[in-house]
Amino acid sequence: MNVFPNAAEYLRHHRPERPVLALRPHAVARAAQWFVANFPGRVLYATKANDTQAVLDVLAGAGIRSFDVASLAEIERVRAIVGAELFFMNPIKSRGAIARAYRDFGVRCFAFDSHDELGKVLAETDEADDLTLFLRIACPNTHSLIPLEGKYGASVEEAPALLLRARQHATRLGITFHVGSQAVVPAAFGEALTQVGQLIVSSGVLVDAIDIGGGFPARYPHSDPPGLDLYMEEIVRAADALAVKHSCELLCEPGRGLVAEAESVIVRVDARRGTALYVNDGAFGSLFDAAFSGFRFPARCVTPGREDLGGGETAYVLYGPTCDSADYLPGPFVLPDAIGEGDYLEIGQVGAYGRVLGNRFNGFGDFEEITLTDEPMLSMFADMEAQAADDPRSISI
Repeated sequence: MNVFPNAAEYLRHHRPERPVLALRPHAVARAAQWFVANFPGRVLYATKANDTQAVLDVLAGAGIRSFDVASLAEIERVRAIVGAELFFMNPIKSRGAIARAYRDFGVRCFAFDSHDELGKVLAETDEADDLTLFLRIACPNTHSLIPLEGKYGASVEEAPALLLRARQHATRLGITFHVGSQAVVPAAFGEALTQVGQLIVSSGVLVDAIDIGGGFPARYPHSDPPGLDLYMEEIVRAADALAVKHSCELLCEPGRGLVAEAESVIVRVDARRGTALYVNDGAFGSLFDAAFSGFRFPARCVTPGREDLGGGETAYVLYGPTCDSADYLPGPFVLPDAIGEGDYLEIGQVGAYGRVLGNRFNGFGDFEEITLTDEPMLSMFADMEAQAADDPRSISI
Protein backbone atom coordinates (compact mmCIF):
# COMPACT_ATOMS: atom_id res chain seq x y z
CA MET A 1 0.00 0.00 0.00
CA ASN A 2 1.49 3.37 -1.02
CA VAL A 3 2.41 5.68 1.87
CA PHE A 4 1.92 9.46 1.88
CA PRO A 5 2.31 12.12 4.58
CA ASN A 6 -1.25 13.39 4.07
CA ALA A 7 -4.19 13.32 1.68
CA ALA A 8 -3.19 16.48 -0.19
CA GLU A 9 0.24 15.06 -0.98
CA TYR A 10 -1.36 11.92 -2.39
CA LEU A 11 -3.61 14.06 -4.58
CA ARG A 12 -0.65 16.02 -5.94
CA HIS A 13 0.29 12.86 -7.81
CA HIS A 14 -3.11 11.21 -8.37
CA ARG A 15 -6.60 12.17 -9.45
CA PRO A 16 -8.55 9.07 -8.35
CA GLU A 17 -11.84 8.25 -10.01
CA ARG A 18 -12.91 6.06 -7.12
CA PRO A 19 -13.11 7.03 -3.43
CA VAL A 20 -9.94 6.34 -1.47
CA LEU A 21 -9.75 4.65 1.93
CA ALA A 22 -6.77 6.05 3.81
CA LEU A 23 -5.38 3.85 6.58
CA ARG A 24 -3.42 5.27 9.53
CA PRO A 25 -1.73 2.25 11.12
CA HIS A 26 -0.09 4.38 13.81
CA ALA A 27 -3.54 5.42 15.04
CA VAL A 28 -4.60 1.78 15.34
CA ALA A 29 -1.42 0.85 17.21
CA ARG A 30 -1.73 3.80 19.60
CA ALA A 31 -5.31 2.97 20.51
CA ALA A 32 -4.53 -0.72 20.97
CA GLN A 33 -1.51 -0.02 23.16
CA TRP A 34 -3.58 2.31 25.32
CA PHE A 35 -6.32 -0.27 25.89
CA VAL A 36 -3.83 -3.05 26.62
CA ALA A 37 -1.99 -0.83 29.11
CA ASN A 38 -5.05 0.58 30.86
CA PHE A 39 -7.94 -1.86 30.79
CA PRO A 40 -7.83 -3.97 33.98
CA GLY A 41 -8.19 -7.28 32.20
CA ARG A 42 -8.16 -8.85 28.75
CA VAL A 43 -8.91 -6.82 25.62
CA LEU A 44 -10.87 -8.55 22.84
CA TYR A 45 -11.21 -6.75 19.54
CA ALA A 46 -14.74 -6.64 18.10
CA THR A 47 -13.83 -7.86 14.62
CA LYS A 48 -17.09 -6.62 13.09
CA ALA A 49 -15.90 -3.00 13.34
CA ASN A 50 -13.17 -3.41 10.71
CA ASP A 51 -11.90 -6.79 9.54
CA THR A 52 -9.33 -5.71 6.97
CA GLN A 53 -6.14 -7.72 7.36
CA ALA A 54 -3.96 -4.65 7.75
CA VAL A 55 -5.94 -3.51 10.80
CA LEU A 56 -5.98 -7.00 12.33
CA ASP A 57 -2.22 -7.32 11.88
CA VAL A 58 -1.53 -3.96 13.56
CA LEU A 59 -3.80 -4.86 16.49
CA ALA A 60 -2.01 -8.17 16.93
CA GLY A 61 1.37 -6.46 16.78
CA ALA A 62 0.23 -4.03 19.46
CA GLY A 63 -0.65 -6.84 21.85
CA ILE A 64 -4.29 -7.73 21.13
CA ARG A 65 -4.51 -11.46 20.49
CA SER A 66 -8.12 -12.13 21.56
CA PHE A 67 -11.00 -11.48 19.17
CA ASP A 68 -14.77 -11.25 19.43
CA VAL A 69 -16.12 -12.97 16.31
CA ALA A 70 -19.72 -13.29 15.15
CA SER A 71 -19.55 -15.63 12.14
CA LEU A 72 -17.55 -18.36 10.47
CA ALA A 73 -16.29 -15.80 7.97
CA GLU A 74 -14.78 -13.72 10.77
CA ILE A 75 -13.36 -16.85 12.38
CA GLU A 76 -11.65 -17.85 9.15
CA ARG A 77 -10.15 -14.38 8.77
CA VAL A 78 -8.86 -14.02 12.33
CA ARG A 79 -7.57 -17.55 12.85
CA ALA A 80 -4.60 -16.75 10.59
CA ILE A 81 -3.18 -14.55 13.35
CA VAL A 82 -0.61 -16.50 15.32
CA GLY A 83 -1.78 -17.13 18.87
CA ALA A 84 -5.26 -15.71 18.31
CA GLU A 85 -7.95 -16.78 20.78
CA LEU A 86 -11.47 -16.55 19.39
CA PHE A 87 -14.61 -15.76 21.37
CA PHE A 88 -17.82 -16.61 19.48
CA MET A 89 -19.91 -13.94 21.20
CA ASN A 90 -22.90 -13.70 18.85
CA PRO A 91 -25.59 -15.08 21.21
CA ILE A 92 -27.57 -16.78 18.43
CA LYS A 93 -25.67 -19.08 16.08
CA SER A 94 -26.60 -21.88 13.72
CA ARG A 95 -25.87 -25.42 14.79
CA GLY A 96 -23.51 -25.82 11.86
CA ALA A 97 -21.56 -22.71 12.81
CA ILE A 98 -21.17 -23.91 16.40
CA ALA A 99 -19.98 -27.35 15.30
CA ARG A 100 -17.46 -26.01 12.77
CA ALA A 101 -16.18 -23.35 15.16
CA TYR A 102 -15.53 -25.98 17.83
CA ARG A 103 -14.28 -28.87 15.69
CA ASP A 104 -12.52 -27.16 12.78
CA PHE A 105 -11.24 -23.91 14.29
CA GLY A 106 -10.63 -24.70 17.95
CA VAL A 107 -13.11 -22.19 19.36
CA ARG A 108 -13.89 -22.92 23.00
CA CYS A 109 -15.62 -19.71 24.12
CA PHE A 110 -19.31 -19.28 23.29
CA ALA A 111 -22.01 -16.81 24.32
CA PHE A 112 -25.70 -17.70 24.76
CA ASP A 113 -28.77 -15.92 26.07
CA SER A 114 -31.47 -18.59 26.41
CA HIS A 115 -31.98 -22.25 27.27
CA ASP A 116 -32.42 -23.05 23.58
CA GLU A 117 -29.13 -21.42 22.62
CA LEU A 118 -27.26 -23.06 25.48
CA GLY A 119 -28.73 -26.38 24.41
CA LYS A 120 -27.45 -25.90 20.87
CA VAL A 121 -23.90 -25.21 22.08
CA LEU A 122 -23.92 -28.25 24.33
CA ALA A 123 -25.39 -30.53 21.67
CA GLU A 124 -23.06 -29.46 18.86
CA THR A 125 -19.96 -29.82 21.05
CA ASP A 126 -21.13 -33.16 22.54
CA GLU A 127 -21.19 -31.50 25.95
CA ALA A 128 -17.44 -31.02 25.81
CA ASP A 129 -15.55 -30.57 29.05
CA ASP A 130 -13.42 -27.64 27.83
CA LEU A 131 -16.08 -24.96 27.20
CA THR A 132 -16.08 -21.36 28.38
CA LEU A 133 -19.70 -20.21 28.35
CA PHE A 134 -20.82 -16.59 28.64
CA LEU A 135 -24.41 -15.72 29.51
CA ARG A 136 -25.45 -12.53 27.69
CA ILE A 137 -27.77 -10.50 29.90
CA ALA A 138 -29.93 -7.54 28.94
CA CYS A 139 -28.93 -4.15 30.33
CA PRO A 140 -30.19 -0.60 29.73
CA ASN A 141 -28.58 1.34 26.86
CA THR A 142 -29.66 4.77 28.07
CA HIS A 143 -26.19 6.32 27.78
CA SER A 144 -25.33 5.31 24.18
CA LEU A 145 -25.95 6.98 20.82
CA ILE A 146 -26.79 3.64 19.18
CA PRO A 147 -28.77 1.46 21.63
CA LEU A 148 -28.33 -2.27 21.09
CA GLU A 149 -30.82 -3.52 23.67
CA GLY A 150 -33.88 -5.52 22.70
CA LYS A 151 -32.33 -8.04 20.32
CA TYR A 152 -30.19 -10.09 22.72
CA GLY A 153 -29.93 -10.74 26.41
CA ALA A 154 -31.53 -12.81 29.15
CA SER A 155 -33.76 -10.93 31.55
CA VAL A 156 -33.15 -10.59 35.27
CA GLU A 157 -35.81 -13.26 35.83
CA GLU A 158 -34.33 -15.74 33.34
CA ALA A 159 -30.67 -15.32 34.17
CA PRO A 160 -30.30 -17.27 37.48
CA ALA A 161 -31.58 -20.55 36.03
CA LEU A 162 -29.40 -20.12 32.96
CA LEU A 163 -26.32 -19.51 35.07
CA LEU A 164 -27.03 -22.57 37.19
CA ARG A 165 -27.48 -24.80 34.15
CA ALA A 166 -24.39 -23.47 32.39
CA ARG A 167 -22.31 -23.83 35.56
CA GLN A 168 -22.93 -27.58 35.45
CA HIS A 169 -21.28 -27.83 32.02
CA ALA A 170 -18.74 -25.01 31.75
CA THR A 171 -15.08 -25.29 32.61
CA ARG A 172 -15.25 -21.51 32.90
CA LEU A 173 -18.47 -19.54 33.26
CA GLY A 174 -18.92 -15.88 32.45
CA ILE A 175 -21.48 -13.11 32.17
CA THR A 176 -21.45 -10.60 29.32
CA PHE A 177 -23.46 -7.51 28.39
CA HIS A 178 -23.34 -4.52 26.03
CA VAL A 179 -24.13 -0.94 27.07
CA GLY A 180 -24.69 0.19 23.45
CA SER A 181 -22.47 1.70 20.77
CA GLN A 182 -20.82 5.08 21.45
CA ALA A 183 -21.53 5.16 25.17
CA VAL A 184 -20.98 8.80 26.11
CA VAL A 185 -21.27 8.46 29.90
CA PRO A 186 -18.71 6.37 31.84
CA ALA A 187 -21.39 5.47 34.41
CA ALA A 188 -22.98 3.19 31.79
CA PHE A 189 -20.37 0.55 32.61
CA GLY A 190 -20.61 1.04 36.35
CA GLU A 191 -24.37 0.66 36.33
CA ALA A 192 -24.18 -2.54 34.28
CA LEU A 193 -21.47 -4.02 36.50
CA THR A 194 -23.60 -3.25 39.55
CA GLN A 195 -26.44 -5.18 37.89
CA VAL A 196 -24.06 -8.10 37.29
CA GLY A 197 -23.01 -8.05 40.93
CA GLN A 198 -26.61 -8.21 42.07
CA LEU A 199 -27.27 -11.13 39.71
CA ILE A 200 -24.30 -13.09 41.04
CA VAL A 201 -25.48 -12.62 44.63
CA SER A 202 -29.14 -13.41 43.92
CA SER A 203 -28.36 -16.49 41.81
CA GLY A 204 -25.75 -17.90 44.19
CA VAL A 205 -23.65 -18.91 41.16
CA LEU A 206 -20.01 -17.87 41.06
CA VAL A 207 -18.57 -16.85 37.71
CA ASP A 208 -15.01 -16.90 36.42
CA ALA A 209 -15.21 -14.01 33.95
CA ILE A 210 -17.20 -10.87 33.19
CA ASP A 211 -17.12 -9.46 29.66
CA ILE A 212 -18.28 -5.84 29.69
CA GLY A 213 -18.65 -5.76 25.90
CA GLY A 214 -17.97 -2.75 23.73
CA GLY A 215 -19.42 0.75 23.62
CA PHE A 216 -16.18 2.66 24.19
CA PRO A 217 -16.60 5.90 22.26
CA ALA A 218 -14.71 7.72 19.55
CA ARG A 219 -14.69 11.47 18.96
CA TYR A 220 -16.98 13.07 16.35
CA PRO A 221 -18.15 16.63 15.69
CA HIS A 222 -21.49 15.82 17.32
CA SER A 223 -20.12 13.70 20.16
CA ASP A 224 -17.21 14.75 22.36
CA PRO A 225 -17.17 12.13 25.13
CA PRO A 226 -15.08 12.29 28.31
CA GLY A 227 -11.56 10.90 28.26
CA LEU A 228 -11.24 7.12 28.23
CA ASP A 229 -9.31 7.27 31.49
CA LEU A 230 -12.59 8.20 33.19
CA TYR A 231 -14.22 5.08 31.73
CA MET A 232 -11.41 2.96 33.15
CA GLU A 233 -11.75 4.58 36.55
CA GLU A 234 -15.47 3.81 36.58
CA ILE A 235 -14.90 0.21 35.50
CA VAL A 236 -12.24 -0.36 38.16
CA ARG A 237 -14.45 1.17 40.86
CA ALA A 238 -17.45 -0.96 39.93
CA ALA A 239 -15.41 -4.14 39.46
CA ASP A 240 -13.79 -3.69 42.88
CA ALA A 241 -17.24 -3.74 44.45
CA LEU A 242 -18.05 -7.20 43.08
CA ALA A 243 -18.09 -10.16 45.42
CA VAL A 244 -15.99 -12.13 42.92
CA LYS A 245 -13.41 -9.40 42.27
CA HIS A 246 -10.42 -11.51 43.34
CA SER A 247 -11.31 -14.61 41.33
CA CYS A 248 -12.96 -13.18 38.22
CA GLU A 249 -11.27 -12.15 34.97
CA LEU A 250 -12.50 -8.94 33.36
CA LEU A 251 -12.80 -8.69 29.56
CA CYS A 252 -13.89 -5.99 27.14
CA GLU A 253 -14.70 -5.86 23.41
CA PRO A 254 -13.85 -2.43 21.98
CA GLY A 255 -14.56 -1.93 18.29
CA ARG A 256 -15.36 1.71 17.48
CA GLY A 257 -13.12 2.94 20.29
CA LEU A 258 -10.15 1.07 18.83
CA VAL A 259 -10.45 1.71 15.11
CA ALA A 260 -12.62 4.77 14.36
CA GLU A 261 -9.45 6.83 13.92
CA ALA A 262 -7.85 4.14 11.76
CA GLU A 263 -9.27 5.29 8.42
CA SER A 264 -10.62 8.27 6.56
CA VAL A 265 -12.14 8.38 3.10
CA ILE A 266 -11.18 10.77 0.31
CA VAL A 267 -14.12 11.63 -1.96
CA ARG A 268 -14.53 13.79 -5.04
CA VAL A 269 -17.23 16.41 -5.48
CA ASP A 270 -19.00 15.63 -8.76
CA ALA A 271 -21.62 18.38 -8.51
CA ARG A 272 -22.79 21.20 -6.27
CA ARG A 273 -26.36 22.41 -5.99
CA GLY A 274 -26.62 25.20 -3.45
CA THR A 275 -25.51 23.72 -0.15
CA ALA A 276 -25.73 20.14 -1.41
CA LEU A 277 -22.57 18.39 -2.60
CA TYR A 278 -22.78 15.24 -4.71
CA VAL A 279 -19.79 13.00 -3.95
CA ASN A 280 -18.56 9.59 -5.10
CA ASP A 281 -19.10 7.71 -1.83
CA GLY A 282 -22.06 7.64 0.47
CA ALA A 283 -24.65 5.71 2.44
CA PHE A 284 -24.03 2.46 0.59
CA GLY A 285 -20.28 2.85 0.86
CA SER A 286 -18.14 3.87 3.83
CA LEU A 287 -20.56 6.52 5.15
CA PHE A 288 -23.45 4.32 6.30
CA ASP A 289 -23.40 5.78 9.83
CA ALA A 290 -23.69 9.31 8.45
CA ALA A 291 -26.89 8.36 6.61
CA PHE A 292 -28.65 5.92 8.89
CA SER A 293 -27.24 6.40 12.41
CA GLY A 294 -27.27 10.19 12.61
CA PHE A 295 -23.50 10.50 12.88
CA ARG A 296 -21.62 13.61 11.84
CA PHE A 297 -18.10 13.17 10.51
CA PRO A 298 -15.28 15.72 10.32
CA ALA A 299 -14.53 16.90 6.79
CA ARG A 300 -11.97 19.13 5.10
CA CYS A 301 -10.97 20.16 1.61
CA VAL A 302 -7.76 18.42 0.52
CA THR A 303 -7.57 19.53 -3.13
CA PRO A 304 -3.92 20.49 -3.69
CA GLY A 305 -3.60 24.28 -3.56
CA ARG A 306 -7.11 24.66 -2.17
CA GLU A 307 -6.65 23.17 1.31
CA ASP A 308 -6.91 26.63 2.92
CA LEU A 309 -9.65 28.26 0.90
CA GLY A 310 -10.37 31.78 2.08
CA GLY A 311 -13.77 33.21 2.82
CA GLY A 312 -16.44 31.86 5.07
CA GLU A 313 -17.75 28.39 5.75
CA THR A 314 -20.98 26.66 4.78
CA ALA A 315 -22.87 23.80 6.39
CA TYR A 316 -23.34 21.32 3.55
CA VAL A 317 -25.34 18.15 3.09
CA LEU A 318 -23.91 15.37 0.95
CA TYR A 319 -25.49 13.01 -1.55
CA GLY A 320 -23.77 9.78 -2.48
CA PRO A 321 -23.32 8.43 -6.03
CA THR A 322 -26.19 5.91 -6.19
CA CYS A 323 -29.61 6.58 -7.70
CA ASP A 324 -31.35 5.98 -4.37
CA SER A 325 -32.69 9.04 -2.55
CA ALA A 326 -31.74 7.37 0.75
CA ASP A 327 -28.11 7.99 -0.26
CA TYR A 328 -28.26 11.23 1.71
CA LEU A 329 -25.91 12.39 4.44
CA PRO A 330 -27.49 15.27 6.39
CA GLY A 331 -24.34 16.14 8.29
CA PRO A 332 -23.93 19.04 8.37
CA PHE A 333 -20.43 18.94 6.90
CA VAL A 334 -18.80 22.32 7.54
CA LEU A 335 -16.55 23.26 4.61
CA PRO A 336 -15.38 26.42 2.82
CA ASP A 337 -17.94 28.40 0.85
CA ALA A 338 -15.90 27.96 -2.34
CA ILE A 339 -16.13 24.15 -2.55
CA GLY A 340 -17.20 23.03 -6.00
CA GLU A 341 -17.07 20.34 -8.67
CA GLY A 342 -13.70 18.63 -8.87
CA ASP A 343 -12.67 19.33 -5.30
CA TYR A 344 -11.60 16.47 -3.07
CA LEU A 345 -12.75 16.14 0.51
CA GLU A 346 -11.31 14.03 3.30
CA ILE A 347 -13.92 12.66 5.68
CA GLY A 348 -12.52 11.30 8.94
CA GLN A 349 -13.41 8.72 11.59
CA VAL A 350 -14.67 6.03 9.17
CA GLY A 351 -12.32 3.33 10.47
CA ALA A 352 -15.16 1.79 12.46
CA TYR A 353 -17.96 0.28 10.36
CA GLY A 354 -16.98 2.22 7.23
CA ARG A 355 -15.56 -0.38 4.88
CA VAL A 356 -17.45 -3.33 6.41
CA LEU A 357 -20.88 -1.80 5.76
CA GLY A 358 -20.15 -0.82 2.16
CA ASN A 359 -21.71 -2.73 -0.71
CA ARG A 360 -21.83 -2.77 -4.51
CA PHE A 361 -25.21 -1.10 -5.02
CA ASN A 362 -25.45 0.52 -8.47
CA GLY A 363 -21.97 -0.82 -9.23
CA PHE A 364 -20.24 1.47 -6.73
CA GLY A 365 -18.34 0.29 -3.69
CA ASP A 366 -14.79 -0.12 -5.01
CA PHE A 367 -12.08 1.88 -3.26
CA GLU A 368 -8.49 2.81 -3.83
CA GLU A 369 -6.40 2.23 -0.71
CA ILE A 370 -3.43 4.17 0.64
CA THR A 371 -1.60 4.71 3.93
CA LEU A 372 -1.25 8.14 5.55
CA THR A 373 1.18 9.10 8.30
CA ASP A 374 -0.44 12.28 9.60
CA GLU A 375 -2.76 12.50 12.61
CA PRO A 376 -6.45 11.55 12.44
CA MET A 377 -8.80 14.49 12.09
CA LEU A 378 -10.14 13.87 15.61
CA SER A 379 -8.63 11.70 18.32
CA MET A 380 -9.33 10.28 21.76
CA PHE A 381 -5.66 9.32 22.13
CA ALA A 382 -3.46 12.14 20.77
CA ASP A 383 -4.08 14.35 23.80
CA MET A 384 -3.27 11.50 26.18
CA GLU A 385 -0.07 10.78 24.26
CA ALA A 386 0.96 14.42 24.56
CA GLN A 387 0.10 14.42 28.25
CA ALA A 388 2.15 11.29 28.82
CA ALA A 389 5.12 12.91 27.12
CA ASP A 390 4.85 16.01 29.33
CA ASP A 391 4.12 14.26 32.63
CA PRO A 392 6.22 11.24 33.68
CA ARG A 393 3.45 10.22 36.06
CA SER A 394 0.93 9.95 33.22
CA ILE A 395 -0.22 6.73 31.62
CA SER A 396 2.35 5.38 29.19
CA ILE A 397 1.27 4.72 25.63
